[in-house]
Parts: sequence; C-alpha cells; structure tokens
Amino acid sequence: MIVVSGSASKKLGESFSKEVNAKHANVVIKRFPDGEAYVRIMDNLDGENVVLIQSTYPDQNAIELFLLQDAVKEFKIKKLTTVIPYFGYSRQDKKFNEGEPISARAMAKHVGMMSDEVITIDIHDKSILRFFDTKAKDISGMPQIAKYFLKLKPTVIIAPDDGASERAKTVAGIIKCRWDYLEKKRIDGEHVEITPKSVSAKGEKIAIVDDIIATGGTIIAAAKQLRQQGAEKIFAACTHGLFTGGATEKLKGVCDLVVSTDTIENSTTNVSVAKEIAKEILRS
Repeated sequence: MIVVSGSASKKLGESFSKEVNAKHANVVIKRFPDGEAYVRIMDNLDGENVVLIQSTYPDQNAIELFLLQDAVKEFKIKKLTTVIPYFGYSRQDKKFNEGEPISARAMAKHVGMMSDEVITIDIHDKSILRFFDTKAKDISGMPQIAKYFLKLKPTVIIAPDDGASERAKTVAGIIKCRWDYLEKKRIDGEHVEITPKSVSAKGEKIAIVDDIIATGGTIIAAAKQLRQQGAEKIFAACTHGLFTGGATEKLKGVCDLVVSTDTIENSTTNVSVAKEIAKEILRS
C-alpha cells in the first residue's frame, strides 16, 4: 500500500501512513500564476494499492483531487481507494428549486468515476452514498472524539437536534454517560428556549457533538442558555470544523472548549480520524 494526499489533507495522510505502516508518497502541488493547479506524484505507484486522501473543500481542493486521481491512474496500480475526509457540497443533496443541480450527486459522480472504492467520514447524509458509481462507505469520527473526551469526563453528551442523536449516542456509549438532544420551545413571538429534551442541565458537564460546525449559531445559542440553566461546563465538538464568519472565537466565548478533527485542519484540531480510516482500509 502507498498513500497519496493532497494539500488539504497532508497531515491526515501522514498520520494515516503511520497507522498502516505504509509509505507516504512525495507529491508536488503548486499553482500557476493564473491560479490553475499543478500536481505531480514523484514516486512510482506501479503495482500498488493506492489510498488517496483529500477533502473537497474549498473548491480548489476538489479540482486538486480530480487531478491527483488522474495522475494516480496514469500508473499501473492495483486499486485506488479515494478517502474524502470532508465531502464538500454534501449539504445540497436534493433539488430545492427548479433549475438547481443536486450538487452532492455531481461531486459524487466525478469522484466515483476514477475510484475503485470511496470512503467518506461523517458525511452529512448517508443517502448521498447512493450517488457514487462505485463501492462507497461512510465511517464516523465520533469514536475518536469520544476517546478524546474520556479525560474531560462529561456527564451528558448532547446532539443539537433529534437528527444527530445517533452521534451523541455513539459518543456517550464509549464514555458511558447519559445522552440527549436539544429541543427548541417557543416561549412567545420573540423568544425561543433551547433545552435538553429529557436531562436537566444544572450541574452537568455537557458536550455538544455534531458532524459539522459552520457558523456555530445553534451551538452558541444553546451554550448560552445551558449556562443560564446551570451547566457546570460546556464543550463543543465536531468532526468537520468549518467555523465560518469568526465562529471559532464566538464559540470560545461561550464554551469551555471547542474541538474538531483533522478532516479540516484548523486551530481547534485536537483529534485525528486516521485510526478510523485505518480500521476500514485494513478491514476491506
């Protein structure tokens, strides 16, 4: 096995290589003066099972992935497994208005046509996997987030809504604590109360977990109210830390800790999903 990673996932590629004791290929990536990408794989991939790791966010990283796939296919390889740590455009998985594309499908078609297998990590909706024209599987970063939280000993794991409950349940199962999800209750025309559906926040160490944190609006509002309801500590964690519009600083203003994984490398990255990728690759 040999590992190739793009510029969006270089550190994750290196971590994964160590997990599976495989060579991390030397890849040259640069930009021409007009902004177009140039990639070159400096190692011989002939006869190898290749694992290509690259997130498709922002847009320039998607183009880089397509070029790397093409470069890999120029060698006489055995198999190409494309790992997409963060699958850009995954939230546009249906047509909302006439004339729109189904962006997740468009991305999946392009990724899948050059892959023998595709692995995603906490994709926004697993139904997107059906868009790939090749074998595709989603794995979760939640077990590694749970292991990180073991030392912090949260007493309740909370999902931001019912749809994310399975993630909270997974983390709580590893930590062996309670879990719940947030519920919005309208007080009047201007005020909404955000509370755990079943658990009281008073005196609890609460970790709010989700797949993606973008603006952080829901978690920020929830953290403020949970604090008012008597929460002792509030942690926020996600697999994919987009943190748009200054969300990191806003979250740190209301949370005791903000954590994300290396699917998108940023200042809050304290967890690696390399072990979860390795488990899946070695299993297949």
